[in-house]
Amino acid sequence: MTQTIAPRVRTLVLLLLAAACALLAGAGPASAHAALTGSDPRQGAVVDKAPAQVSLTFSESVSMDDDSLRVLDPKGRRVDDGRPSGTGGTTYSVKLHAGLPDGTYTVTYQVVSADSHPVAGAYTFSVGAPSETSVSVSAQAAGGGFVGGLYGVGRYVSYAAFVVLVGGAAFVLACWPRGSGVRAVQRLVVSGWLALTAATLLLLLLRGSYTGSGKLADVFDLSLLGEVLQTKSGAALVSRLLLLAAAALFIAVLFGAYDKREDEERRDLTFGLAVGGSVVAAGLAATWAMSEHASVGLQAGLAMPVDVVHLIAVATWLGGLTALLVALYRGPAQTPVPTVAVRRFSRIAFGSVVALVATGTYQSWRQLGSWTAITDTRYGQLLLVKIGLVAVLVGIAYFSRRWTAQLAETVPAVAGQRQKERVAASGGRGDDEANATGKTTTAGKAGAASKAGAAGKATAAGEAKAAGKTKAAGKASGTGKGSGGSQRAAQLARQRAAVDAARQKRQRDADPHRFGLRRSVLAEAGVAVVLLAVTTVLTQTEPGRTEEDAKAAGATSATSAAPATGAVTLDMPFDTGGQNGKGVVRVELDPARVGANDLHLYVERPDGTAFDIPEVKVALTQKAKDIGPLPVAPDHITTGHWSADGVQIPMAGDWEVAVTVRTSDIDQVTLTKNAQIG
Repeated sequence: MTQTIAPRVRTLVLLLLAAACALLAGAGPASAHAALTGSDPRQGAVVDKAPAQVSLTFSESVSMDDDSLRVLDPKGRRVDDGRPSGTGGTTYSVKLHAGLPDGTYTVTYQVVSADSHPVAGAYTFSVGAPSETSVSVSAQAAGGGFVGGLYGVGRYVSYAAFVVLVGGAAFVLACWPRGSGVRAVQRLVVSGWLALTAATLLLLLLRGSYTGSGKLADVFDLSLLGEVLQTKSGAALVSRLLLLAAAALFIAVLFGAYDKREDEERRDLTFGLAVGGSVVAAGLAATWAMSEHASVGLQAGLAMPVDVVHLIAVATWLGGLTALLVALYRGPAQTPVPTVAVRRFSRIAFGSVVALVATGTYQSWRQLGSWTAITDTRYGQLLLVKIGLVAVLVGIAYFSRRWTAQLAETVPAVAGQRQKERVAASGGRGDDEANATGKTTTAGKAGAASKAGAAGKATAAGEAKAAGKTKAAGKASGTGKGSGGSQRAAQLARQRAAVDAARQKRQRDADPHRFGLRRSVLAEAGVAVVLLAVTTVLTQTEPGRTEEDAKAAGATSATSAAPATGAVTLDMPFDTGGQNGKGVVRVELDPARVGANDLHLYVERPDGTAFDIPEVKVALTQKAKDIGPLPVAPDHITTGHWSADGVQIPMAGDWEVAVTVRTSDIDQVTLTKNAQIG
């Protein structure tokens, strides 16, 4: 039966790892956790004269260096002074060179949000009128490429290793103290410590390149590493390494002095290890809480301890599940996992699930902000997948509890049967000792034949061989070869131990209740692998609240900068220099679309009263496509009001509206302003 299970286990593990890798590969670069919510000039805006500076406003605090914010002219040359200044951590501005000519300018930014994720983007604005530009604003991404992929793998490994380390140690202390002497469990916890240490060092080396250039060569740049150490994320990673040193001491005591103590002495040491281990586990969890989602945004002071509880609950549940799986499949047959240990873990897992539901509900409310964000944002969709996986885990755990209950009912009967076997074996050995040397051979053969009937032909052959070696050892002892007899006896003892272990392993695997428990725990662990992958992707995804804020800000900016439908209104103050030469010209173009449009022109004094002027002319020009000027001759309707119907605009784009105002025979001025035609 064991030979049948092993290939299935390997196949399932490979499939689950493949699913986890697929999820990580599909995650792509880390989404922006700080959204650009405002800018001056706005995206797509056309301004009359070059601004003195460009300002960007983000949804949360960000950090940037001298190259994080750039302004490029149409030929791709920098026109900023390269020294961004910030106010409050959310708004940054950079001064521009004086005397910039007309044309389209590109603003690019690459910053690091307060929750440690890189944010990049670009947009354009124009001075005077739009123009051709050689700068591409596409493919503005941060945290991608090969370095981004490595960083994502490092994050997944660090989460999984934390779960195994904390959960495995908690399983030993709280559920199965004798498990501290099981080599398979020891290797599991130590592997978790090694993997977490290696992943933390990898993330520390990759951090600078991940948030910057994305080049693999920059991983080994010591100056860049020095800059990382001065950031919040770098400090969190260094703190994690220091806490892992304390965790190493905890592991040494747990699998050293603790394992060698007797039960009474072990109880005294358990309390100290539990307190110390809890402090180290909370500290490790805090290195994530203090540098990622929980550290920024709404109610950060409450969100961070809630996140610590959430992470520890995940580790206690899934890590303990992993330790139980290893003990069931790889533990020695002589010391199987007792039913009481499985029951204890079941209760602890239930408490962990309750803590997960409570803390997860709060985190979901904090990160989503609205019901629509659950289905309309990627974060909400991933959260639904995570909730579904947790529900599947709880369902499988229910069946595990049933197998545990059935296993507990069979334990007394199995224990009684083993006691009878030990008594029978003891009686057989007494007969052997009572008989002479010749009878020893006969009793050995009879014992071998008896065991062959119970354990199979392979066991019978092993016992017969052992019996033959017993006879040979007896003869050698009789002839005076003491050292050779001792070696033979030791070899025979090892063989008997191996045979007994194989028999106990077969009996353990043949138990249908324990076999059912092993299968259900394996299924739980498999779903947990995928759940951790989804959680890792979720931590790299922009929260739903931030994504909706960014969409709203983008919609507002687009509406303000480029109204595609409805009337466009342009107010242009004028001063011809003569008597009654001051006023305001208002031009309304309706519906501001390609094709026929209605144009209305109003002339008002500075106090708002309408008045007539001798002449007014209008012309439309699109310089980007070399169209125009297209003259428009409006008809005088009433005092201060001119109108033209059916004004044809041949194509969409940014159009220059030029109005010539004449207030006397010699006093006139031409005014220009741009309008976006949809």
